[in-house]
Formats: sequence, C-alpha cells, structure tokens
Amino acid sequence: MGDRNPTKKSKYEEENGCKLRGVVVLMKKNLLGVNDVAASVFDRLDEIRGRKVALRLISTAVDPDSAAESCKGKLGKTAYLEDWVTKITPMTAAATYNVTFEWSKEMGYPGAFTIANFHHSEFYLKNLTLEDVPGHGRVHFICNSWVYHAERYNKDRIFFANQTYLPSQTPPPLRDYREEELENLRGTGTGKLEEWDRVYDYAVYNDLGDPDKGPEHARPILGGSTEYPYPRRGRTGRPLLLSGKRQSMKPRRDYHDPRIESRIPLYNSLSIYVPRDERFSHLKMSDFVAYALKSIFQFLAPEFKDLFDKTPDEFDSFEEVLQLYDGASAGTNVTLLEKIRHHIPVETIKELLRSDGEKTYNFPLPQVIKGNISGNEDKDAWRSDEEFGREMLAGINPVVIQRLQEFPPTSKLNPELYGRQSSKISEEHIIHNLEGLTVTEAIRNNKLYILDHHDSLMPYLRRINTTAAKTYATRTVLFLKEDGTLRPVAIELSLPHPEEDHYGAVSRVCTPAEDGFEGAIWLLAKAYVAVDDSGYHQLISHWLNTHASIEPFIIATNRQLSILHPIHKLLQPHFRDTMNINALARQSLICAGGFVEITVFPGKYSLEMSSMVYKDWVFPEQSLPGDLIKRGVAIKDSSCPHGVRLLIEDYPYAVDGLEIWGTIKTWVQDYCNLYYKTDEMVQEDPELQAWWTEIREKGHGDKKDEPWWPKMQSREELIESCTTIIWVASALHAALNFGQYPYGGYLPNRPATSRRFIPDLGTPEYEEMKLNPEKAYLKTITSQMQSVLGISLVEILSRHSSDEIYLGQRDSPEWTADTEACKAFERFGERLKEVEQKFIDLNNDKRWRNRSGPVKMPYTLLYPSSEIGLTGRGIPNSISM
Repeated sequence: MGDRNPTKKSKYEEENGCKLRGVVVLMKKNLLGVNDVAASVFDRLDEIRGRKVALRLISTAVDPDSAAESCKGKLGKTAYLEDWVTKITPMTAAATYNVTFEWSKEMGYPGAFTIANFHHSEFYLKNLTLEDVPGHGRVHFICNSWVYHAERYNKDRIFFANQTYLPSQTPPPLRDYREEELENLRGTGTGKLEEWDRVYDYAVYNDLGDPDKGPEHARPILGGSTEYPYPRRGRTGRPLLLSGKRQSMKPRRDYHDPRIESRIPLYNSLSIYVPRDERFSHLKMSDFVAYALKSIFQFLAPEFKDLFDKTPDEFDSFEEVLQLYDGASAGTNVTLLEKIRHHIPVETIKELLRSDGEKTYNFPLPQVIKGNISGNEDKDAWRSDEEFGREMLAGINPVVIQRLQEFPPTSKLNPELYGRQSSKISEEHIIHNLEGLTVTEAIRNNKLYILDHHDSLMPYLRRINTTAAKTYATRTVLFLKEDGTLRPVAIELSLPHPEEDHYGAVSRVCTPAEDGFEGAIWLLAKAYVAVDDSGYHQLISHWLNTHASIEPFIIATNRQLSILHPIHKLLQPHFRDTMNINALARQSLICAGGFVEITVFPGKYSLEMSSMVYKDWVFPEQSLPGDLIKRGVAIKDSSCPHGVRLLIEDYPYAVDGLEIWGTIKTWVQDYCNLYYKTDEMVQEDPELQAWWTEIREKGHGDKKDEPWWPKMQSREELIESCTTIIWVASALHAALNFGQYPYGGYLPNRPATSRRFIPDLGTPEYEEMKLNPEKAYLKTITSQMQSVLGISLVEILSRHSSDEIYLGQRDSPEWTADTEACKAFERFGERLKEVEQKFIDLNNDKRWRNRSGPVKMPYTLLYPSSEIGLTGRGIPNSISM
C-alpha cells in the first residue's frame, strides 16, 4: 500500500544514492473553469500542517524485504511535491511542480510510482518526467487521471512509465503491480459507485424508465434476455427499486418493478456515475454545458408536454421555414424565432432561445440549403429526386441502402404473426423508369437498389400510430442511372391490417411525379421515407451501432488490458468521453420522456425497437468491407484495394470510407506486428484472451454463443478486430453524427416525425393538399415547435468541442516510449493528410455527381481534420459527442 502517513520514516537505506529531479504537471480542482477558492485555501492549510502530496518510485529491482512468493519492485523513499503553498497558478490551467527523489544505482530503472494525496481536494495528474536517471536518461510517466484524498482508496494510486509490455515481457518486479491495478479497476461488483471511484463494470439497461411514476414511464429492461437483447452499459451501482422507497413519492405498487435502477434527479444529471477518468475534461464540460443549455428546457416545467399539442402556429410555406435561418431570406424586424418565443409560456425557455446579450438570433444556415441560396440558385433543390437518392449515398445515413436481388422485395417477418408482408411493387410501377431495361435485366446488371424500412418498423407500427405520430413502414426502390445517380422509381407505404397483424399489410405504391396533386403525393411519400430513415439513423445506425455497441469494448479494455499492454495503448484514444456521453444520454436523451422520445417518431418504443434490431447485430459486419458486402453494394475482389469492388462507383461514403478504413488497417497492422511476431504470441497472451472472452461473454453477453465471433487465435483476427473497433468509434461515428445539422438542420429535408397520413378523398385535408400542397406537407411533418427543438438538438450534436482530438493525433507526443510505434503513427498521420487531399480532389471533379448533388454540398464528413464548431467535417478519435 505504501506510506499512508507522509511523516513516517521509510526503512529504505540509501547506498550509492543520488538525487533524481522530477517535474509533475497537474491541474487543480475546478468546476467548469470557475476557481474553487475553498479548495485552494484548504489545500494550503494541509501543506502547512504537513499533509502533502507524497510520491514513491518503484524500482524494477526486486525488493529483498518482500514476501518469498512475491517479487515486487523495491519502493523508493517518500518524496513530496514542492512549492505548493508559494506557487500561485490558475486552477483552470496545468501547473508544474518539482519533486526530488532519492535513488540508488542498484535500483535500476524506475518502472512506476505511487502517489498519495493528503489534501482535501482532488487534482488532475497529467504526467511526471524524470531527467537524467542513471543509465536510462529521461523517463516519462503519462498519468491523465484524477487523484482524490488518500482515504478514498484502499491502495495508493500507481502509475507506470510509458513503456509497453506484453504480460510475459513485463519486468518481474512490476507484474504484481500490473495485476493489482487491474483488480482495482474491476471492483467488487457490489455497492454504489461514487464520484472518486475508478471501477469499470457491466449492467443492463434497467435505468431508462421510472415505473413508480406510472405506466407511461415504464420501459422494458434491455439486455440479459432473449426478448430484449442489448449491449451492456457501465454499472453505476445505484440502488434498485427493490425496497419500494422513493425520495419524492410513495411507490406505485401496481406499476412497481423491483429490477429497475433508481434514477437521479434531472437537476443533478451531470453527476451521473462514470469511472472518474472517463468524465469530460473541464474544457469539454464547459462546451457541453453551454451547448446543452439550449436543449435542456424540455424538463424545466410541466407545461412543456403540452407545447407540442398546442403548437401556436404551423409553418405556412417553405419560405417561412427559411426565416429561421440567418441569411436565408430578407430580414424583418421580428424574426420567426422571436414570434415562436412569444408563444412559449415558460420564461426560462424563452431566455434559452437567446444568443449573447438581449439580441435574438436565427439558426446558422444548414449546408443542404446554403449552397443554393447563397448562389441564388434553386433553393428547393433538396426536393429533387436526384438529391433524395444522393443522400442515401452521401447523406447522414448512408449505411442502409442495399442492392435489390429479388423482385418484388420480400419480408423476413414471421408470417404466422404478421401474415403476408411481401411488397406490392410490381414491374408495371417501375418499368418506364429503367432506361429500357426489364426488371430482370436491371437486377442482373446491379441497377436496382432498395432503402428498406419495412421489417424493422412494422412490428411496432400499430402501437406507434396510436400516439401523436402517424406514419408508414416504407420500401423505396431506386434505379442506378448511367450517369451514376440514383433515381427513386417507387415508394411503398404500408400499414398493419386494420383488424389484426396476422392478416398482413395494407400497402399503397407511389411513383414519381413532379406537378399537381400526384406531385404533392410523391413529395409526401418521400417525406415518410425520410421520417423512417431519420428514426432508423438516430436509434440504430447512430445510437445502437456506435455509442451502445462500443461501450462494452471500453469496459473490457480497462478491466482486462493493463495500461502497459500494447492493445490498450492502441485503443484507449478511441474511447475518450464515450462512457460520459452515453451516461448523459441515458439520463436525459434516451430515457422515458427524454429528448429522443419527444422528437423522433417511435416515441416510447424507440429503444425497444433498437433492441429488436440488435438481434441481427454481427460484429464482423461492423467493419466497412463487411457491411458493404452484407448490403450487396460491394463484392469481394482481391484485385481491388481493400479486397472489395463497389457496385455503385460514385458512392461517396463508401469511396471515402474505404480509404479511411485502409489507412486505419495499415496503421493497426504495422503497430500490432511490432509486438506480436507470430500467431502463437496472440494465443498465449493471457490479458488479450481474457479481454476478448469478456467482450463476448459479458459485454455483448446476449450474443456470446454466436458462431461469427473471431476466435482471436491469429494476428489477422487481432488486426481486423482492432481495425473494426477503431473504425466504428472514429470514422463511422463521424459520418453518422457531424452531418446531422448540415442535412437535418433544415427539417423539411429530414423530418423526424409525421403527424397525419396521406389524406383520403373527400376530406378537408385532401382539398387543402390540392389547393396548397406546401402547407399540407408542413402540417404533415414535424411541427413548428418540434422543428425548433429538433434543430437546437442537432446543432449541439454536430459541433466539435474546443479540445477535440482527431484521427491521426494523440494528446501527447510521448504516448509511448517505443520509437518504432511512434514512427508508424507518424506515417498514419501523414497518410491521412494525403487521403484528405484526395477527397478534396474528388469533390472538385465534376464527373462524380453524387459528391455535391443538386444542393451543391460537397461530401466532407470523412475529411479527417476540422476546426472547432459546426463544420460538417472532421473525424474525432472517439465517440465524444
């Protein structure tokens, strides 16, 4: 445990001793950048009273006084941080402190150090550097960890030098310390976890609902069952509702579920537990709070629930929608946003819709309309069929479109439960749009594609349509034209049979039209497709397949791979902030009544739907080549780069993605081959094998028996698996996240919900559609108030924070002492710069129509670099927003 009392004399007897000068870099306690004066005063008093910050080096020489069965490294004499009282530094900035160690030559290399904080307040320890270590020169320790008062820990905190060792190659005096640190991180599996804890453990999603409030707040537990399988999330240890006790109310015995984890108050959301070192940095937290203030108002007053049902005004035209945006139309003295503010009954919400000072503002102009408006071209280019098809290849959800290999499209739903669900799209519907081909010829020539949102939605559609949402399950068939663009040729809108599900679906097929009533119907049909795609994007492509599926890998990595392990060093940057953003999402976004349920059409069924789709989740198919092959948009071809050939040559997401994928894989291969010279070394690495076993059996435990899991018996399997993890956490998430505002900030282009069906003949809505199709369209999709809330949310989610670290970058140039690894990483960064220039050149090449489309919006989502803010480009290392 080390010296718990800084005044106690060590038994260490110096022989041939010397003084080792060290520099410690740390940041004192702060709260969102505001100085904690009380902490500063108490810390100074602690120093005066002799309660200091104590450090001890650990030698790679065996301690002769250790137990016979132990070969722990010898502990050096206690040293203390110097000049804490006299040095005045801003608490929001890193400060340097000297420390002087006594050392002896026979102790050799200092492989680790312990630190005990006897101050009242915690600090963020960045690193320790030792200069002129006899026989070794400079030794650097990367820490990046919060250190609380020593009483908060059972053992002193330990940090290792930035060397990299496989378990079998670890110096024997460090092995016990290596294992003890992993045991600390695993925790005991019991008890409530506190702010200062550093425990990584698993739990099911039993914290989304609050059934004691009533049945409308009940949600199923996701994970741990065949009915609702799900990846695991980080355990918080909050008490269950088992006791039936609540702080604010008595339990509702008729709704009470003792398996549900109790929730923390919304006003305390930022304190939800994640391991302390997984929490946002003070810069990230400052940015996050500043952005989030605009979206938190849905929880501020009970009146909020009524805002959607009592929308003060509908948009009357697309021109009126444009008034929400800066520079989109001629200015007026009172903006549309200001008018909306005046109709809101809650004063706090009104103020949150302000910008700096007293001046109201308009939203920034989304890129999907910016190119045309700023160029005085067709501001309605987003409505074109070409743009509709292009966004399936270069939009915010380019990961769903499939090659159509069977016509008419079929369903995989159980016919005993759902009856006949095969498509009613016939050859007569599409033949005149196939450039002279028959359907058989078009399929044989890889010309037909489908965006299929039928099977994932139909089992929930009857229940969804009993809420305020009114929508269809959709199938969209598209034809790949000779110019490389996709033309939608038919959209099928399906509803459950009005009597029972097992009678099958009732469907309507819509075909392209530009003018008149049929043109209005076609525009509505595309809107229903966009609604389905928006929901699928947010719940499946984005949340489930990146945020939720990566969290088990983060937990297992910290539980089973030491920080000394090369794979830990490889993957750790790609896990930054993810557990924190996921925990905040569970607290306020994806929970019962949260922002996602309010703004996305499945409502209360949102996360339950994602659980049903997780049943088909396959890890190898999360790789980009695996995904493209699964969807039939590429085929295996060893003569092509990355081993696949695209069947849609002008597919910006796939073209750029394969370049990024290949660059990542080359880096991972170069790195892993430095440490694993043979397949046997992979097989004989106990930490690596325990890591992979835990991912399968615990992290993704509902999938543990699937035959497709890599066996982790070869370097090839290790490289492919690590490449997939990095791809999902970096490039895939970037492609799905940072275009949300550029594409979806203009709600008519990406409506998140629909509120009524296509009107029936003879109804007032039918006549309105004939007379004013624009107004009918806007009254069908997201309401005015929901639009403002949705725009606010996607604007926040699409921004890069001021401390973002991008692919090809590290937070420290000394992330490892291995020079060959550093050289490989430099090559990785240089290759990414070359790839980005290649993307710029492709965007400037007019042959590739899908790269900009009718809206004049170049595809930039997979550019590796970015500036701060709302850029529509940049690949952060991790899922950090």
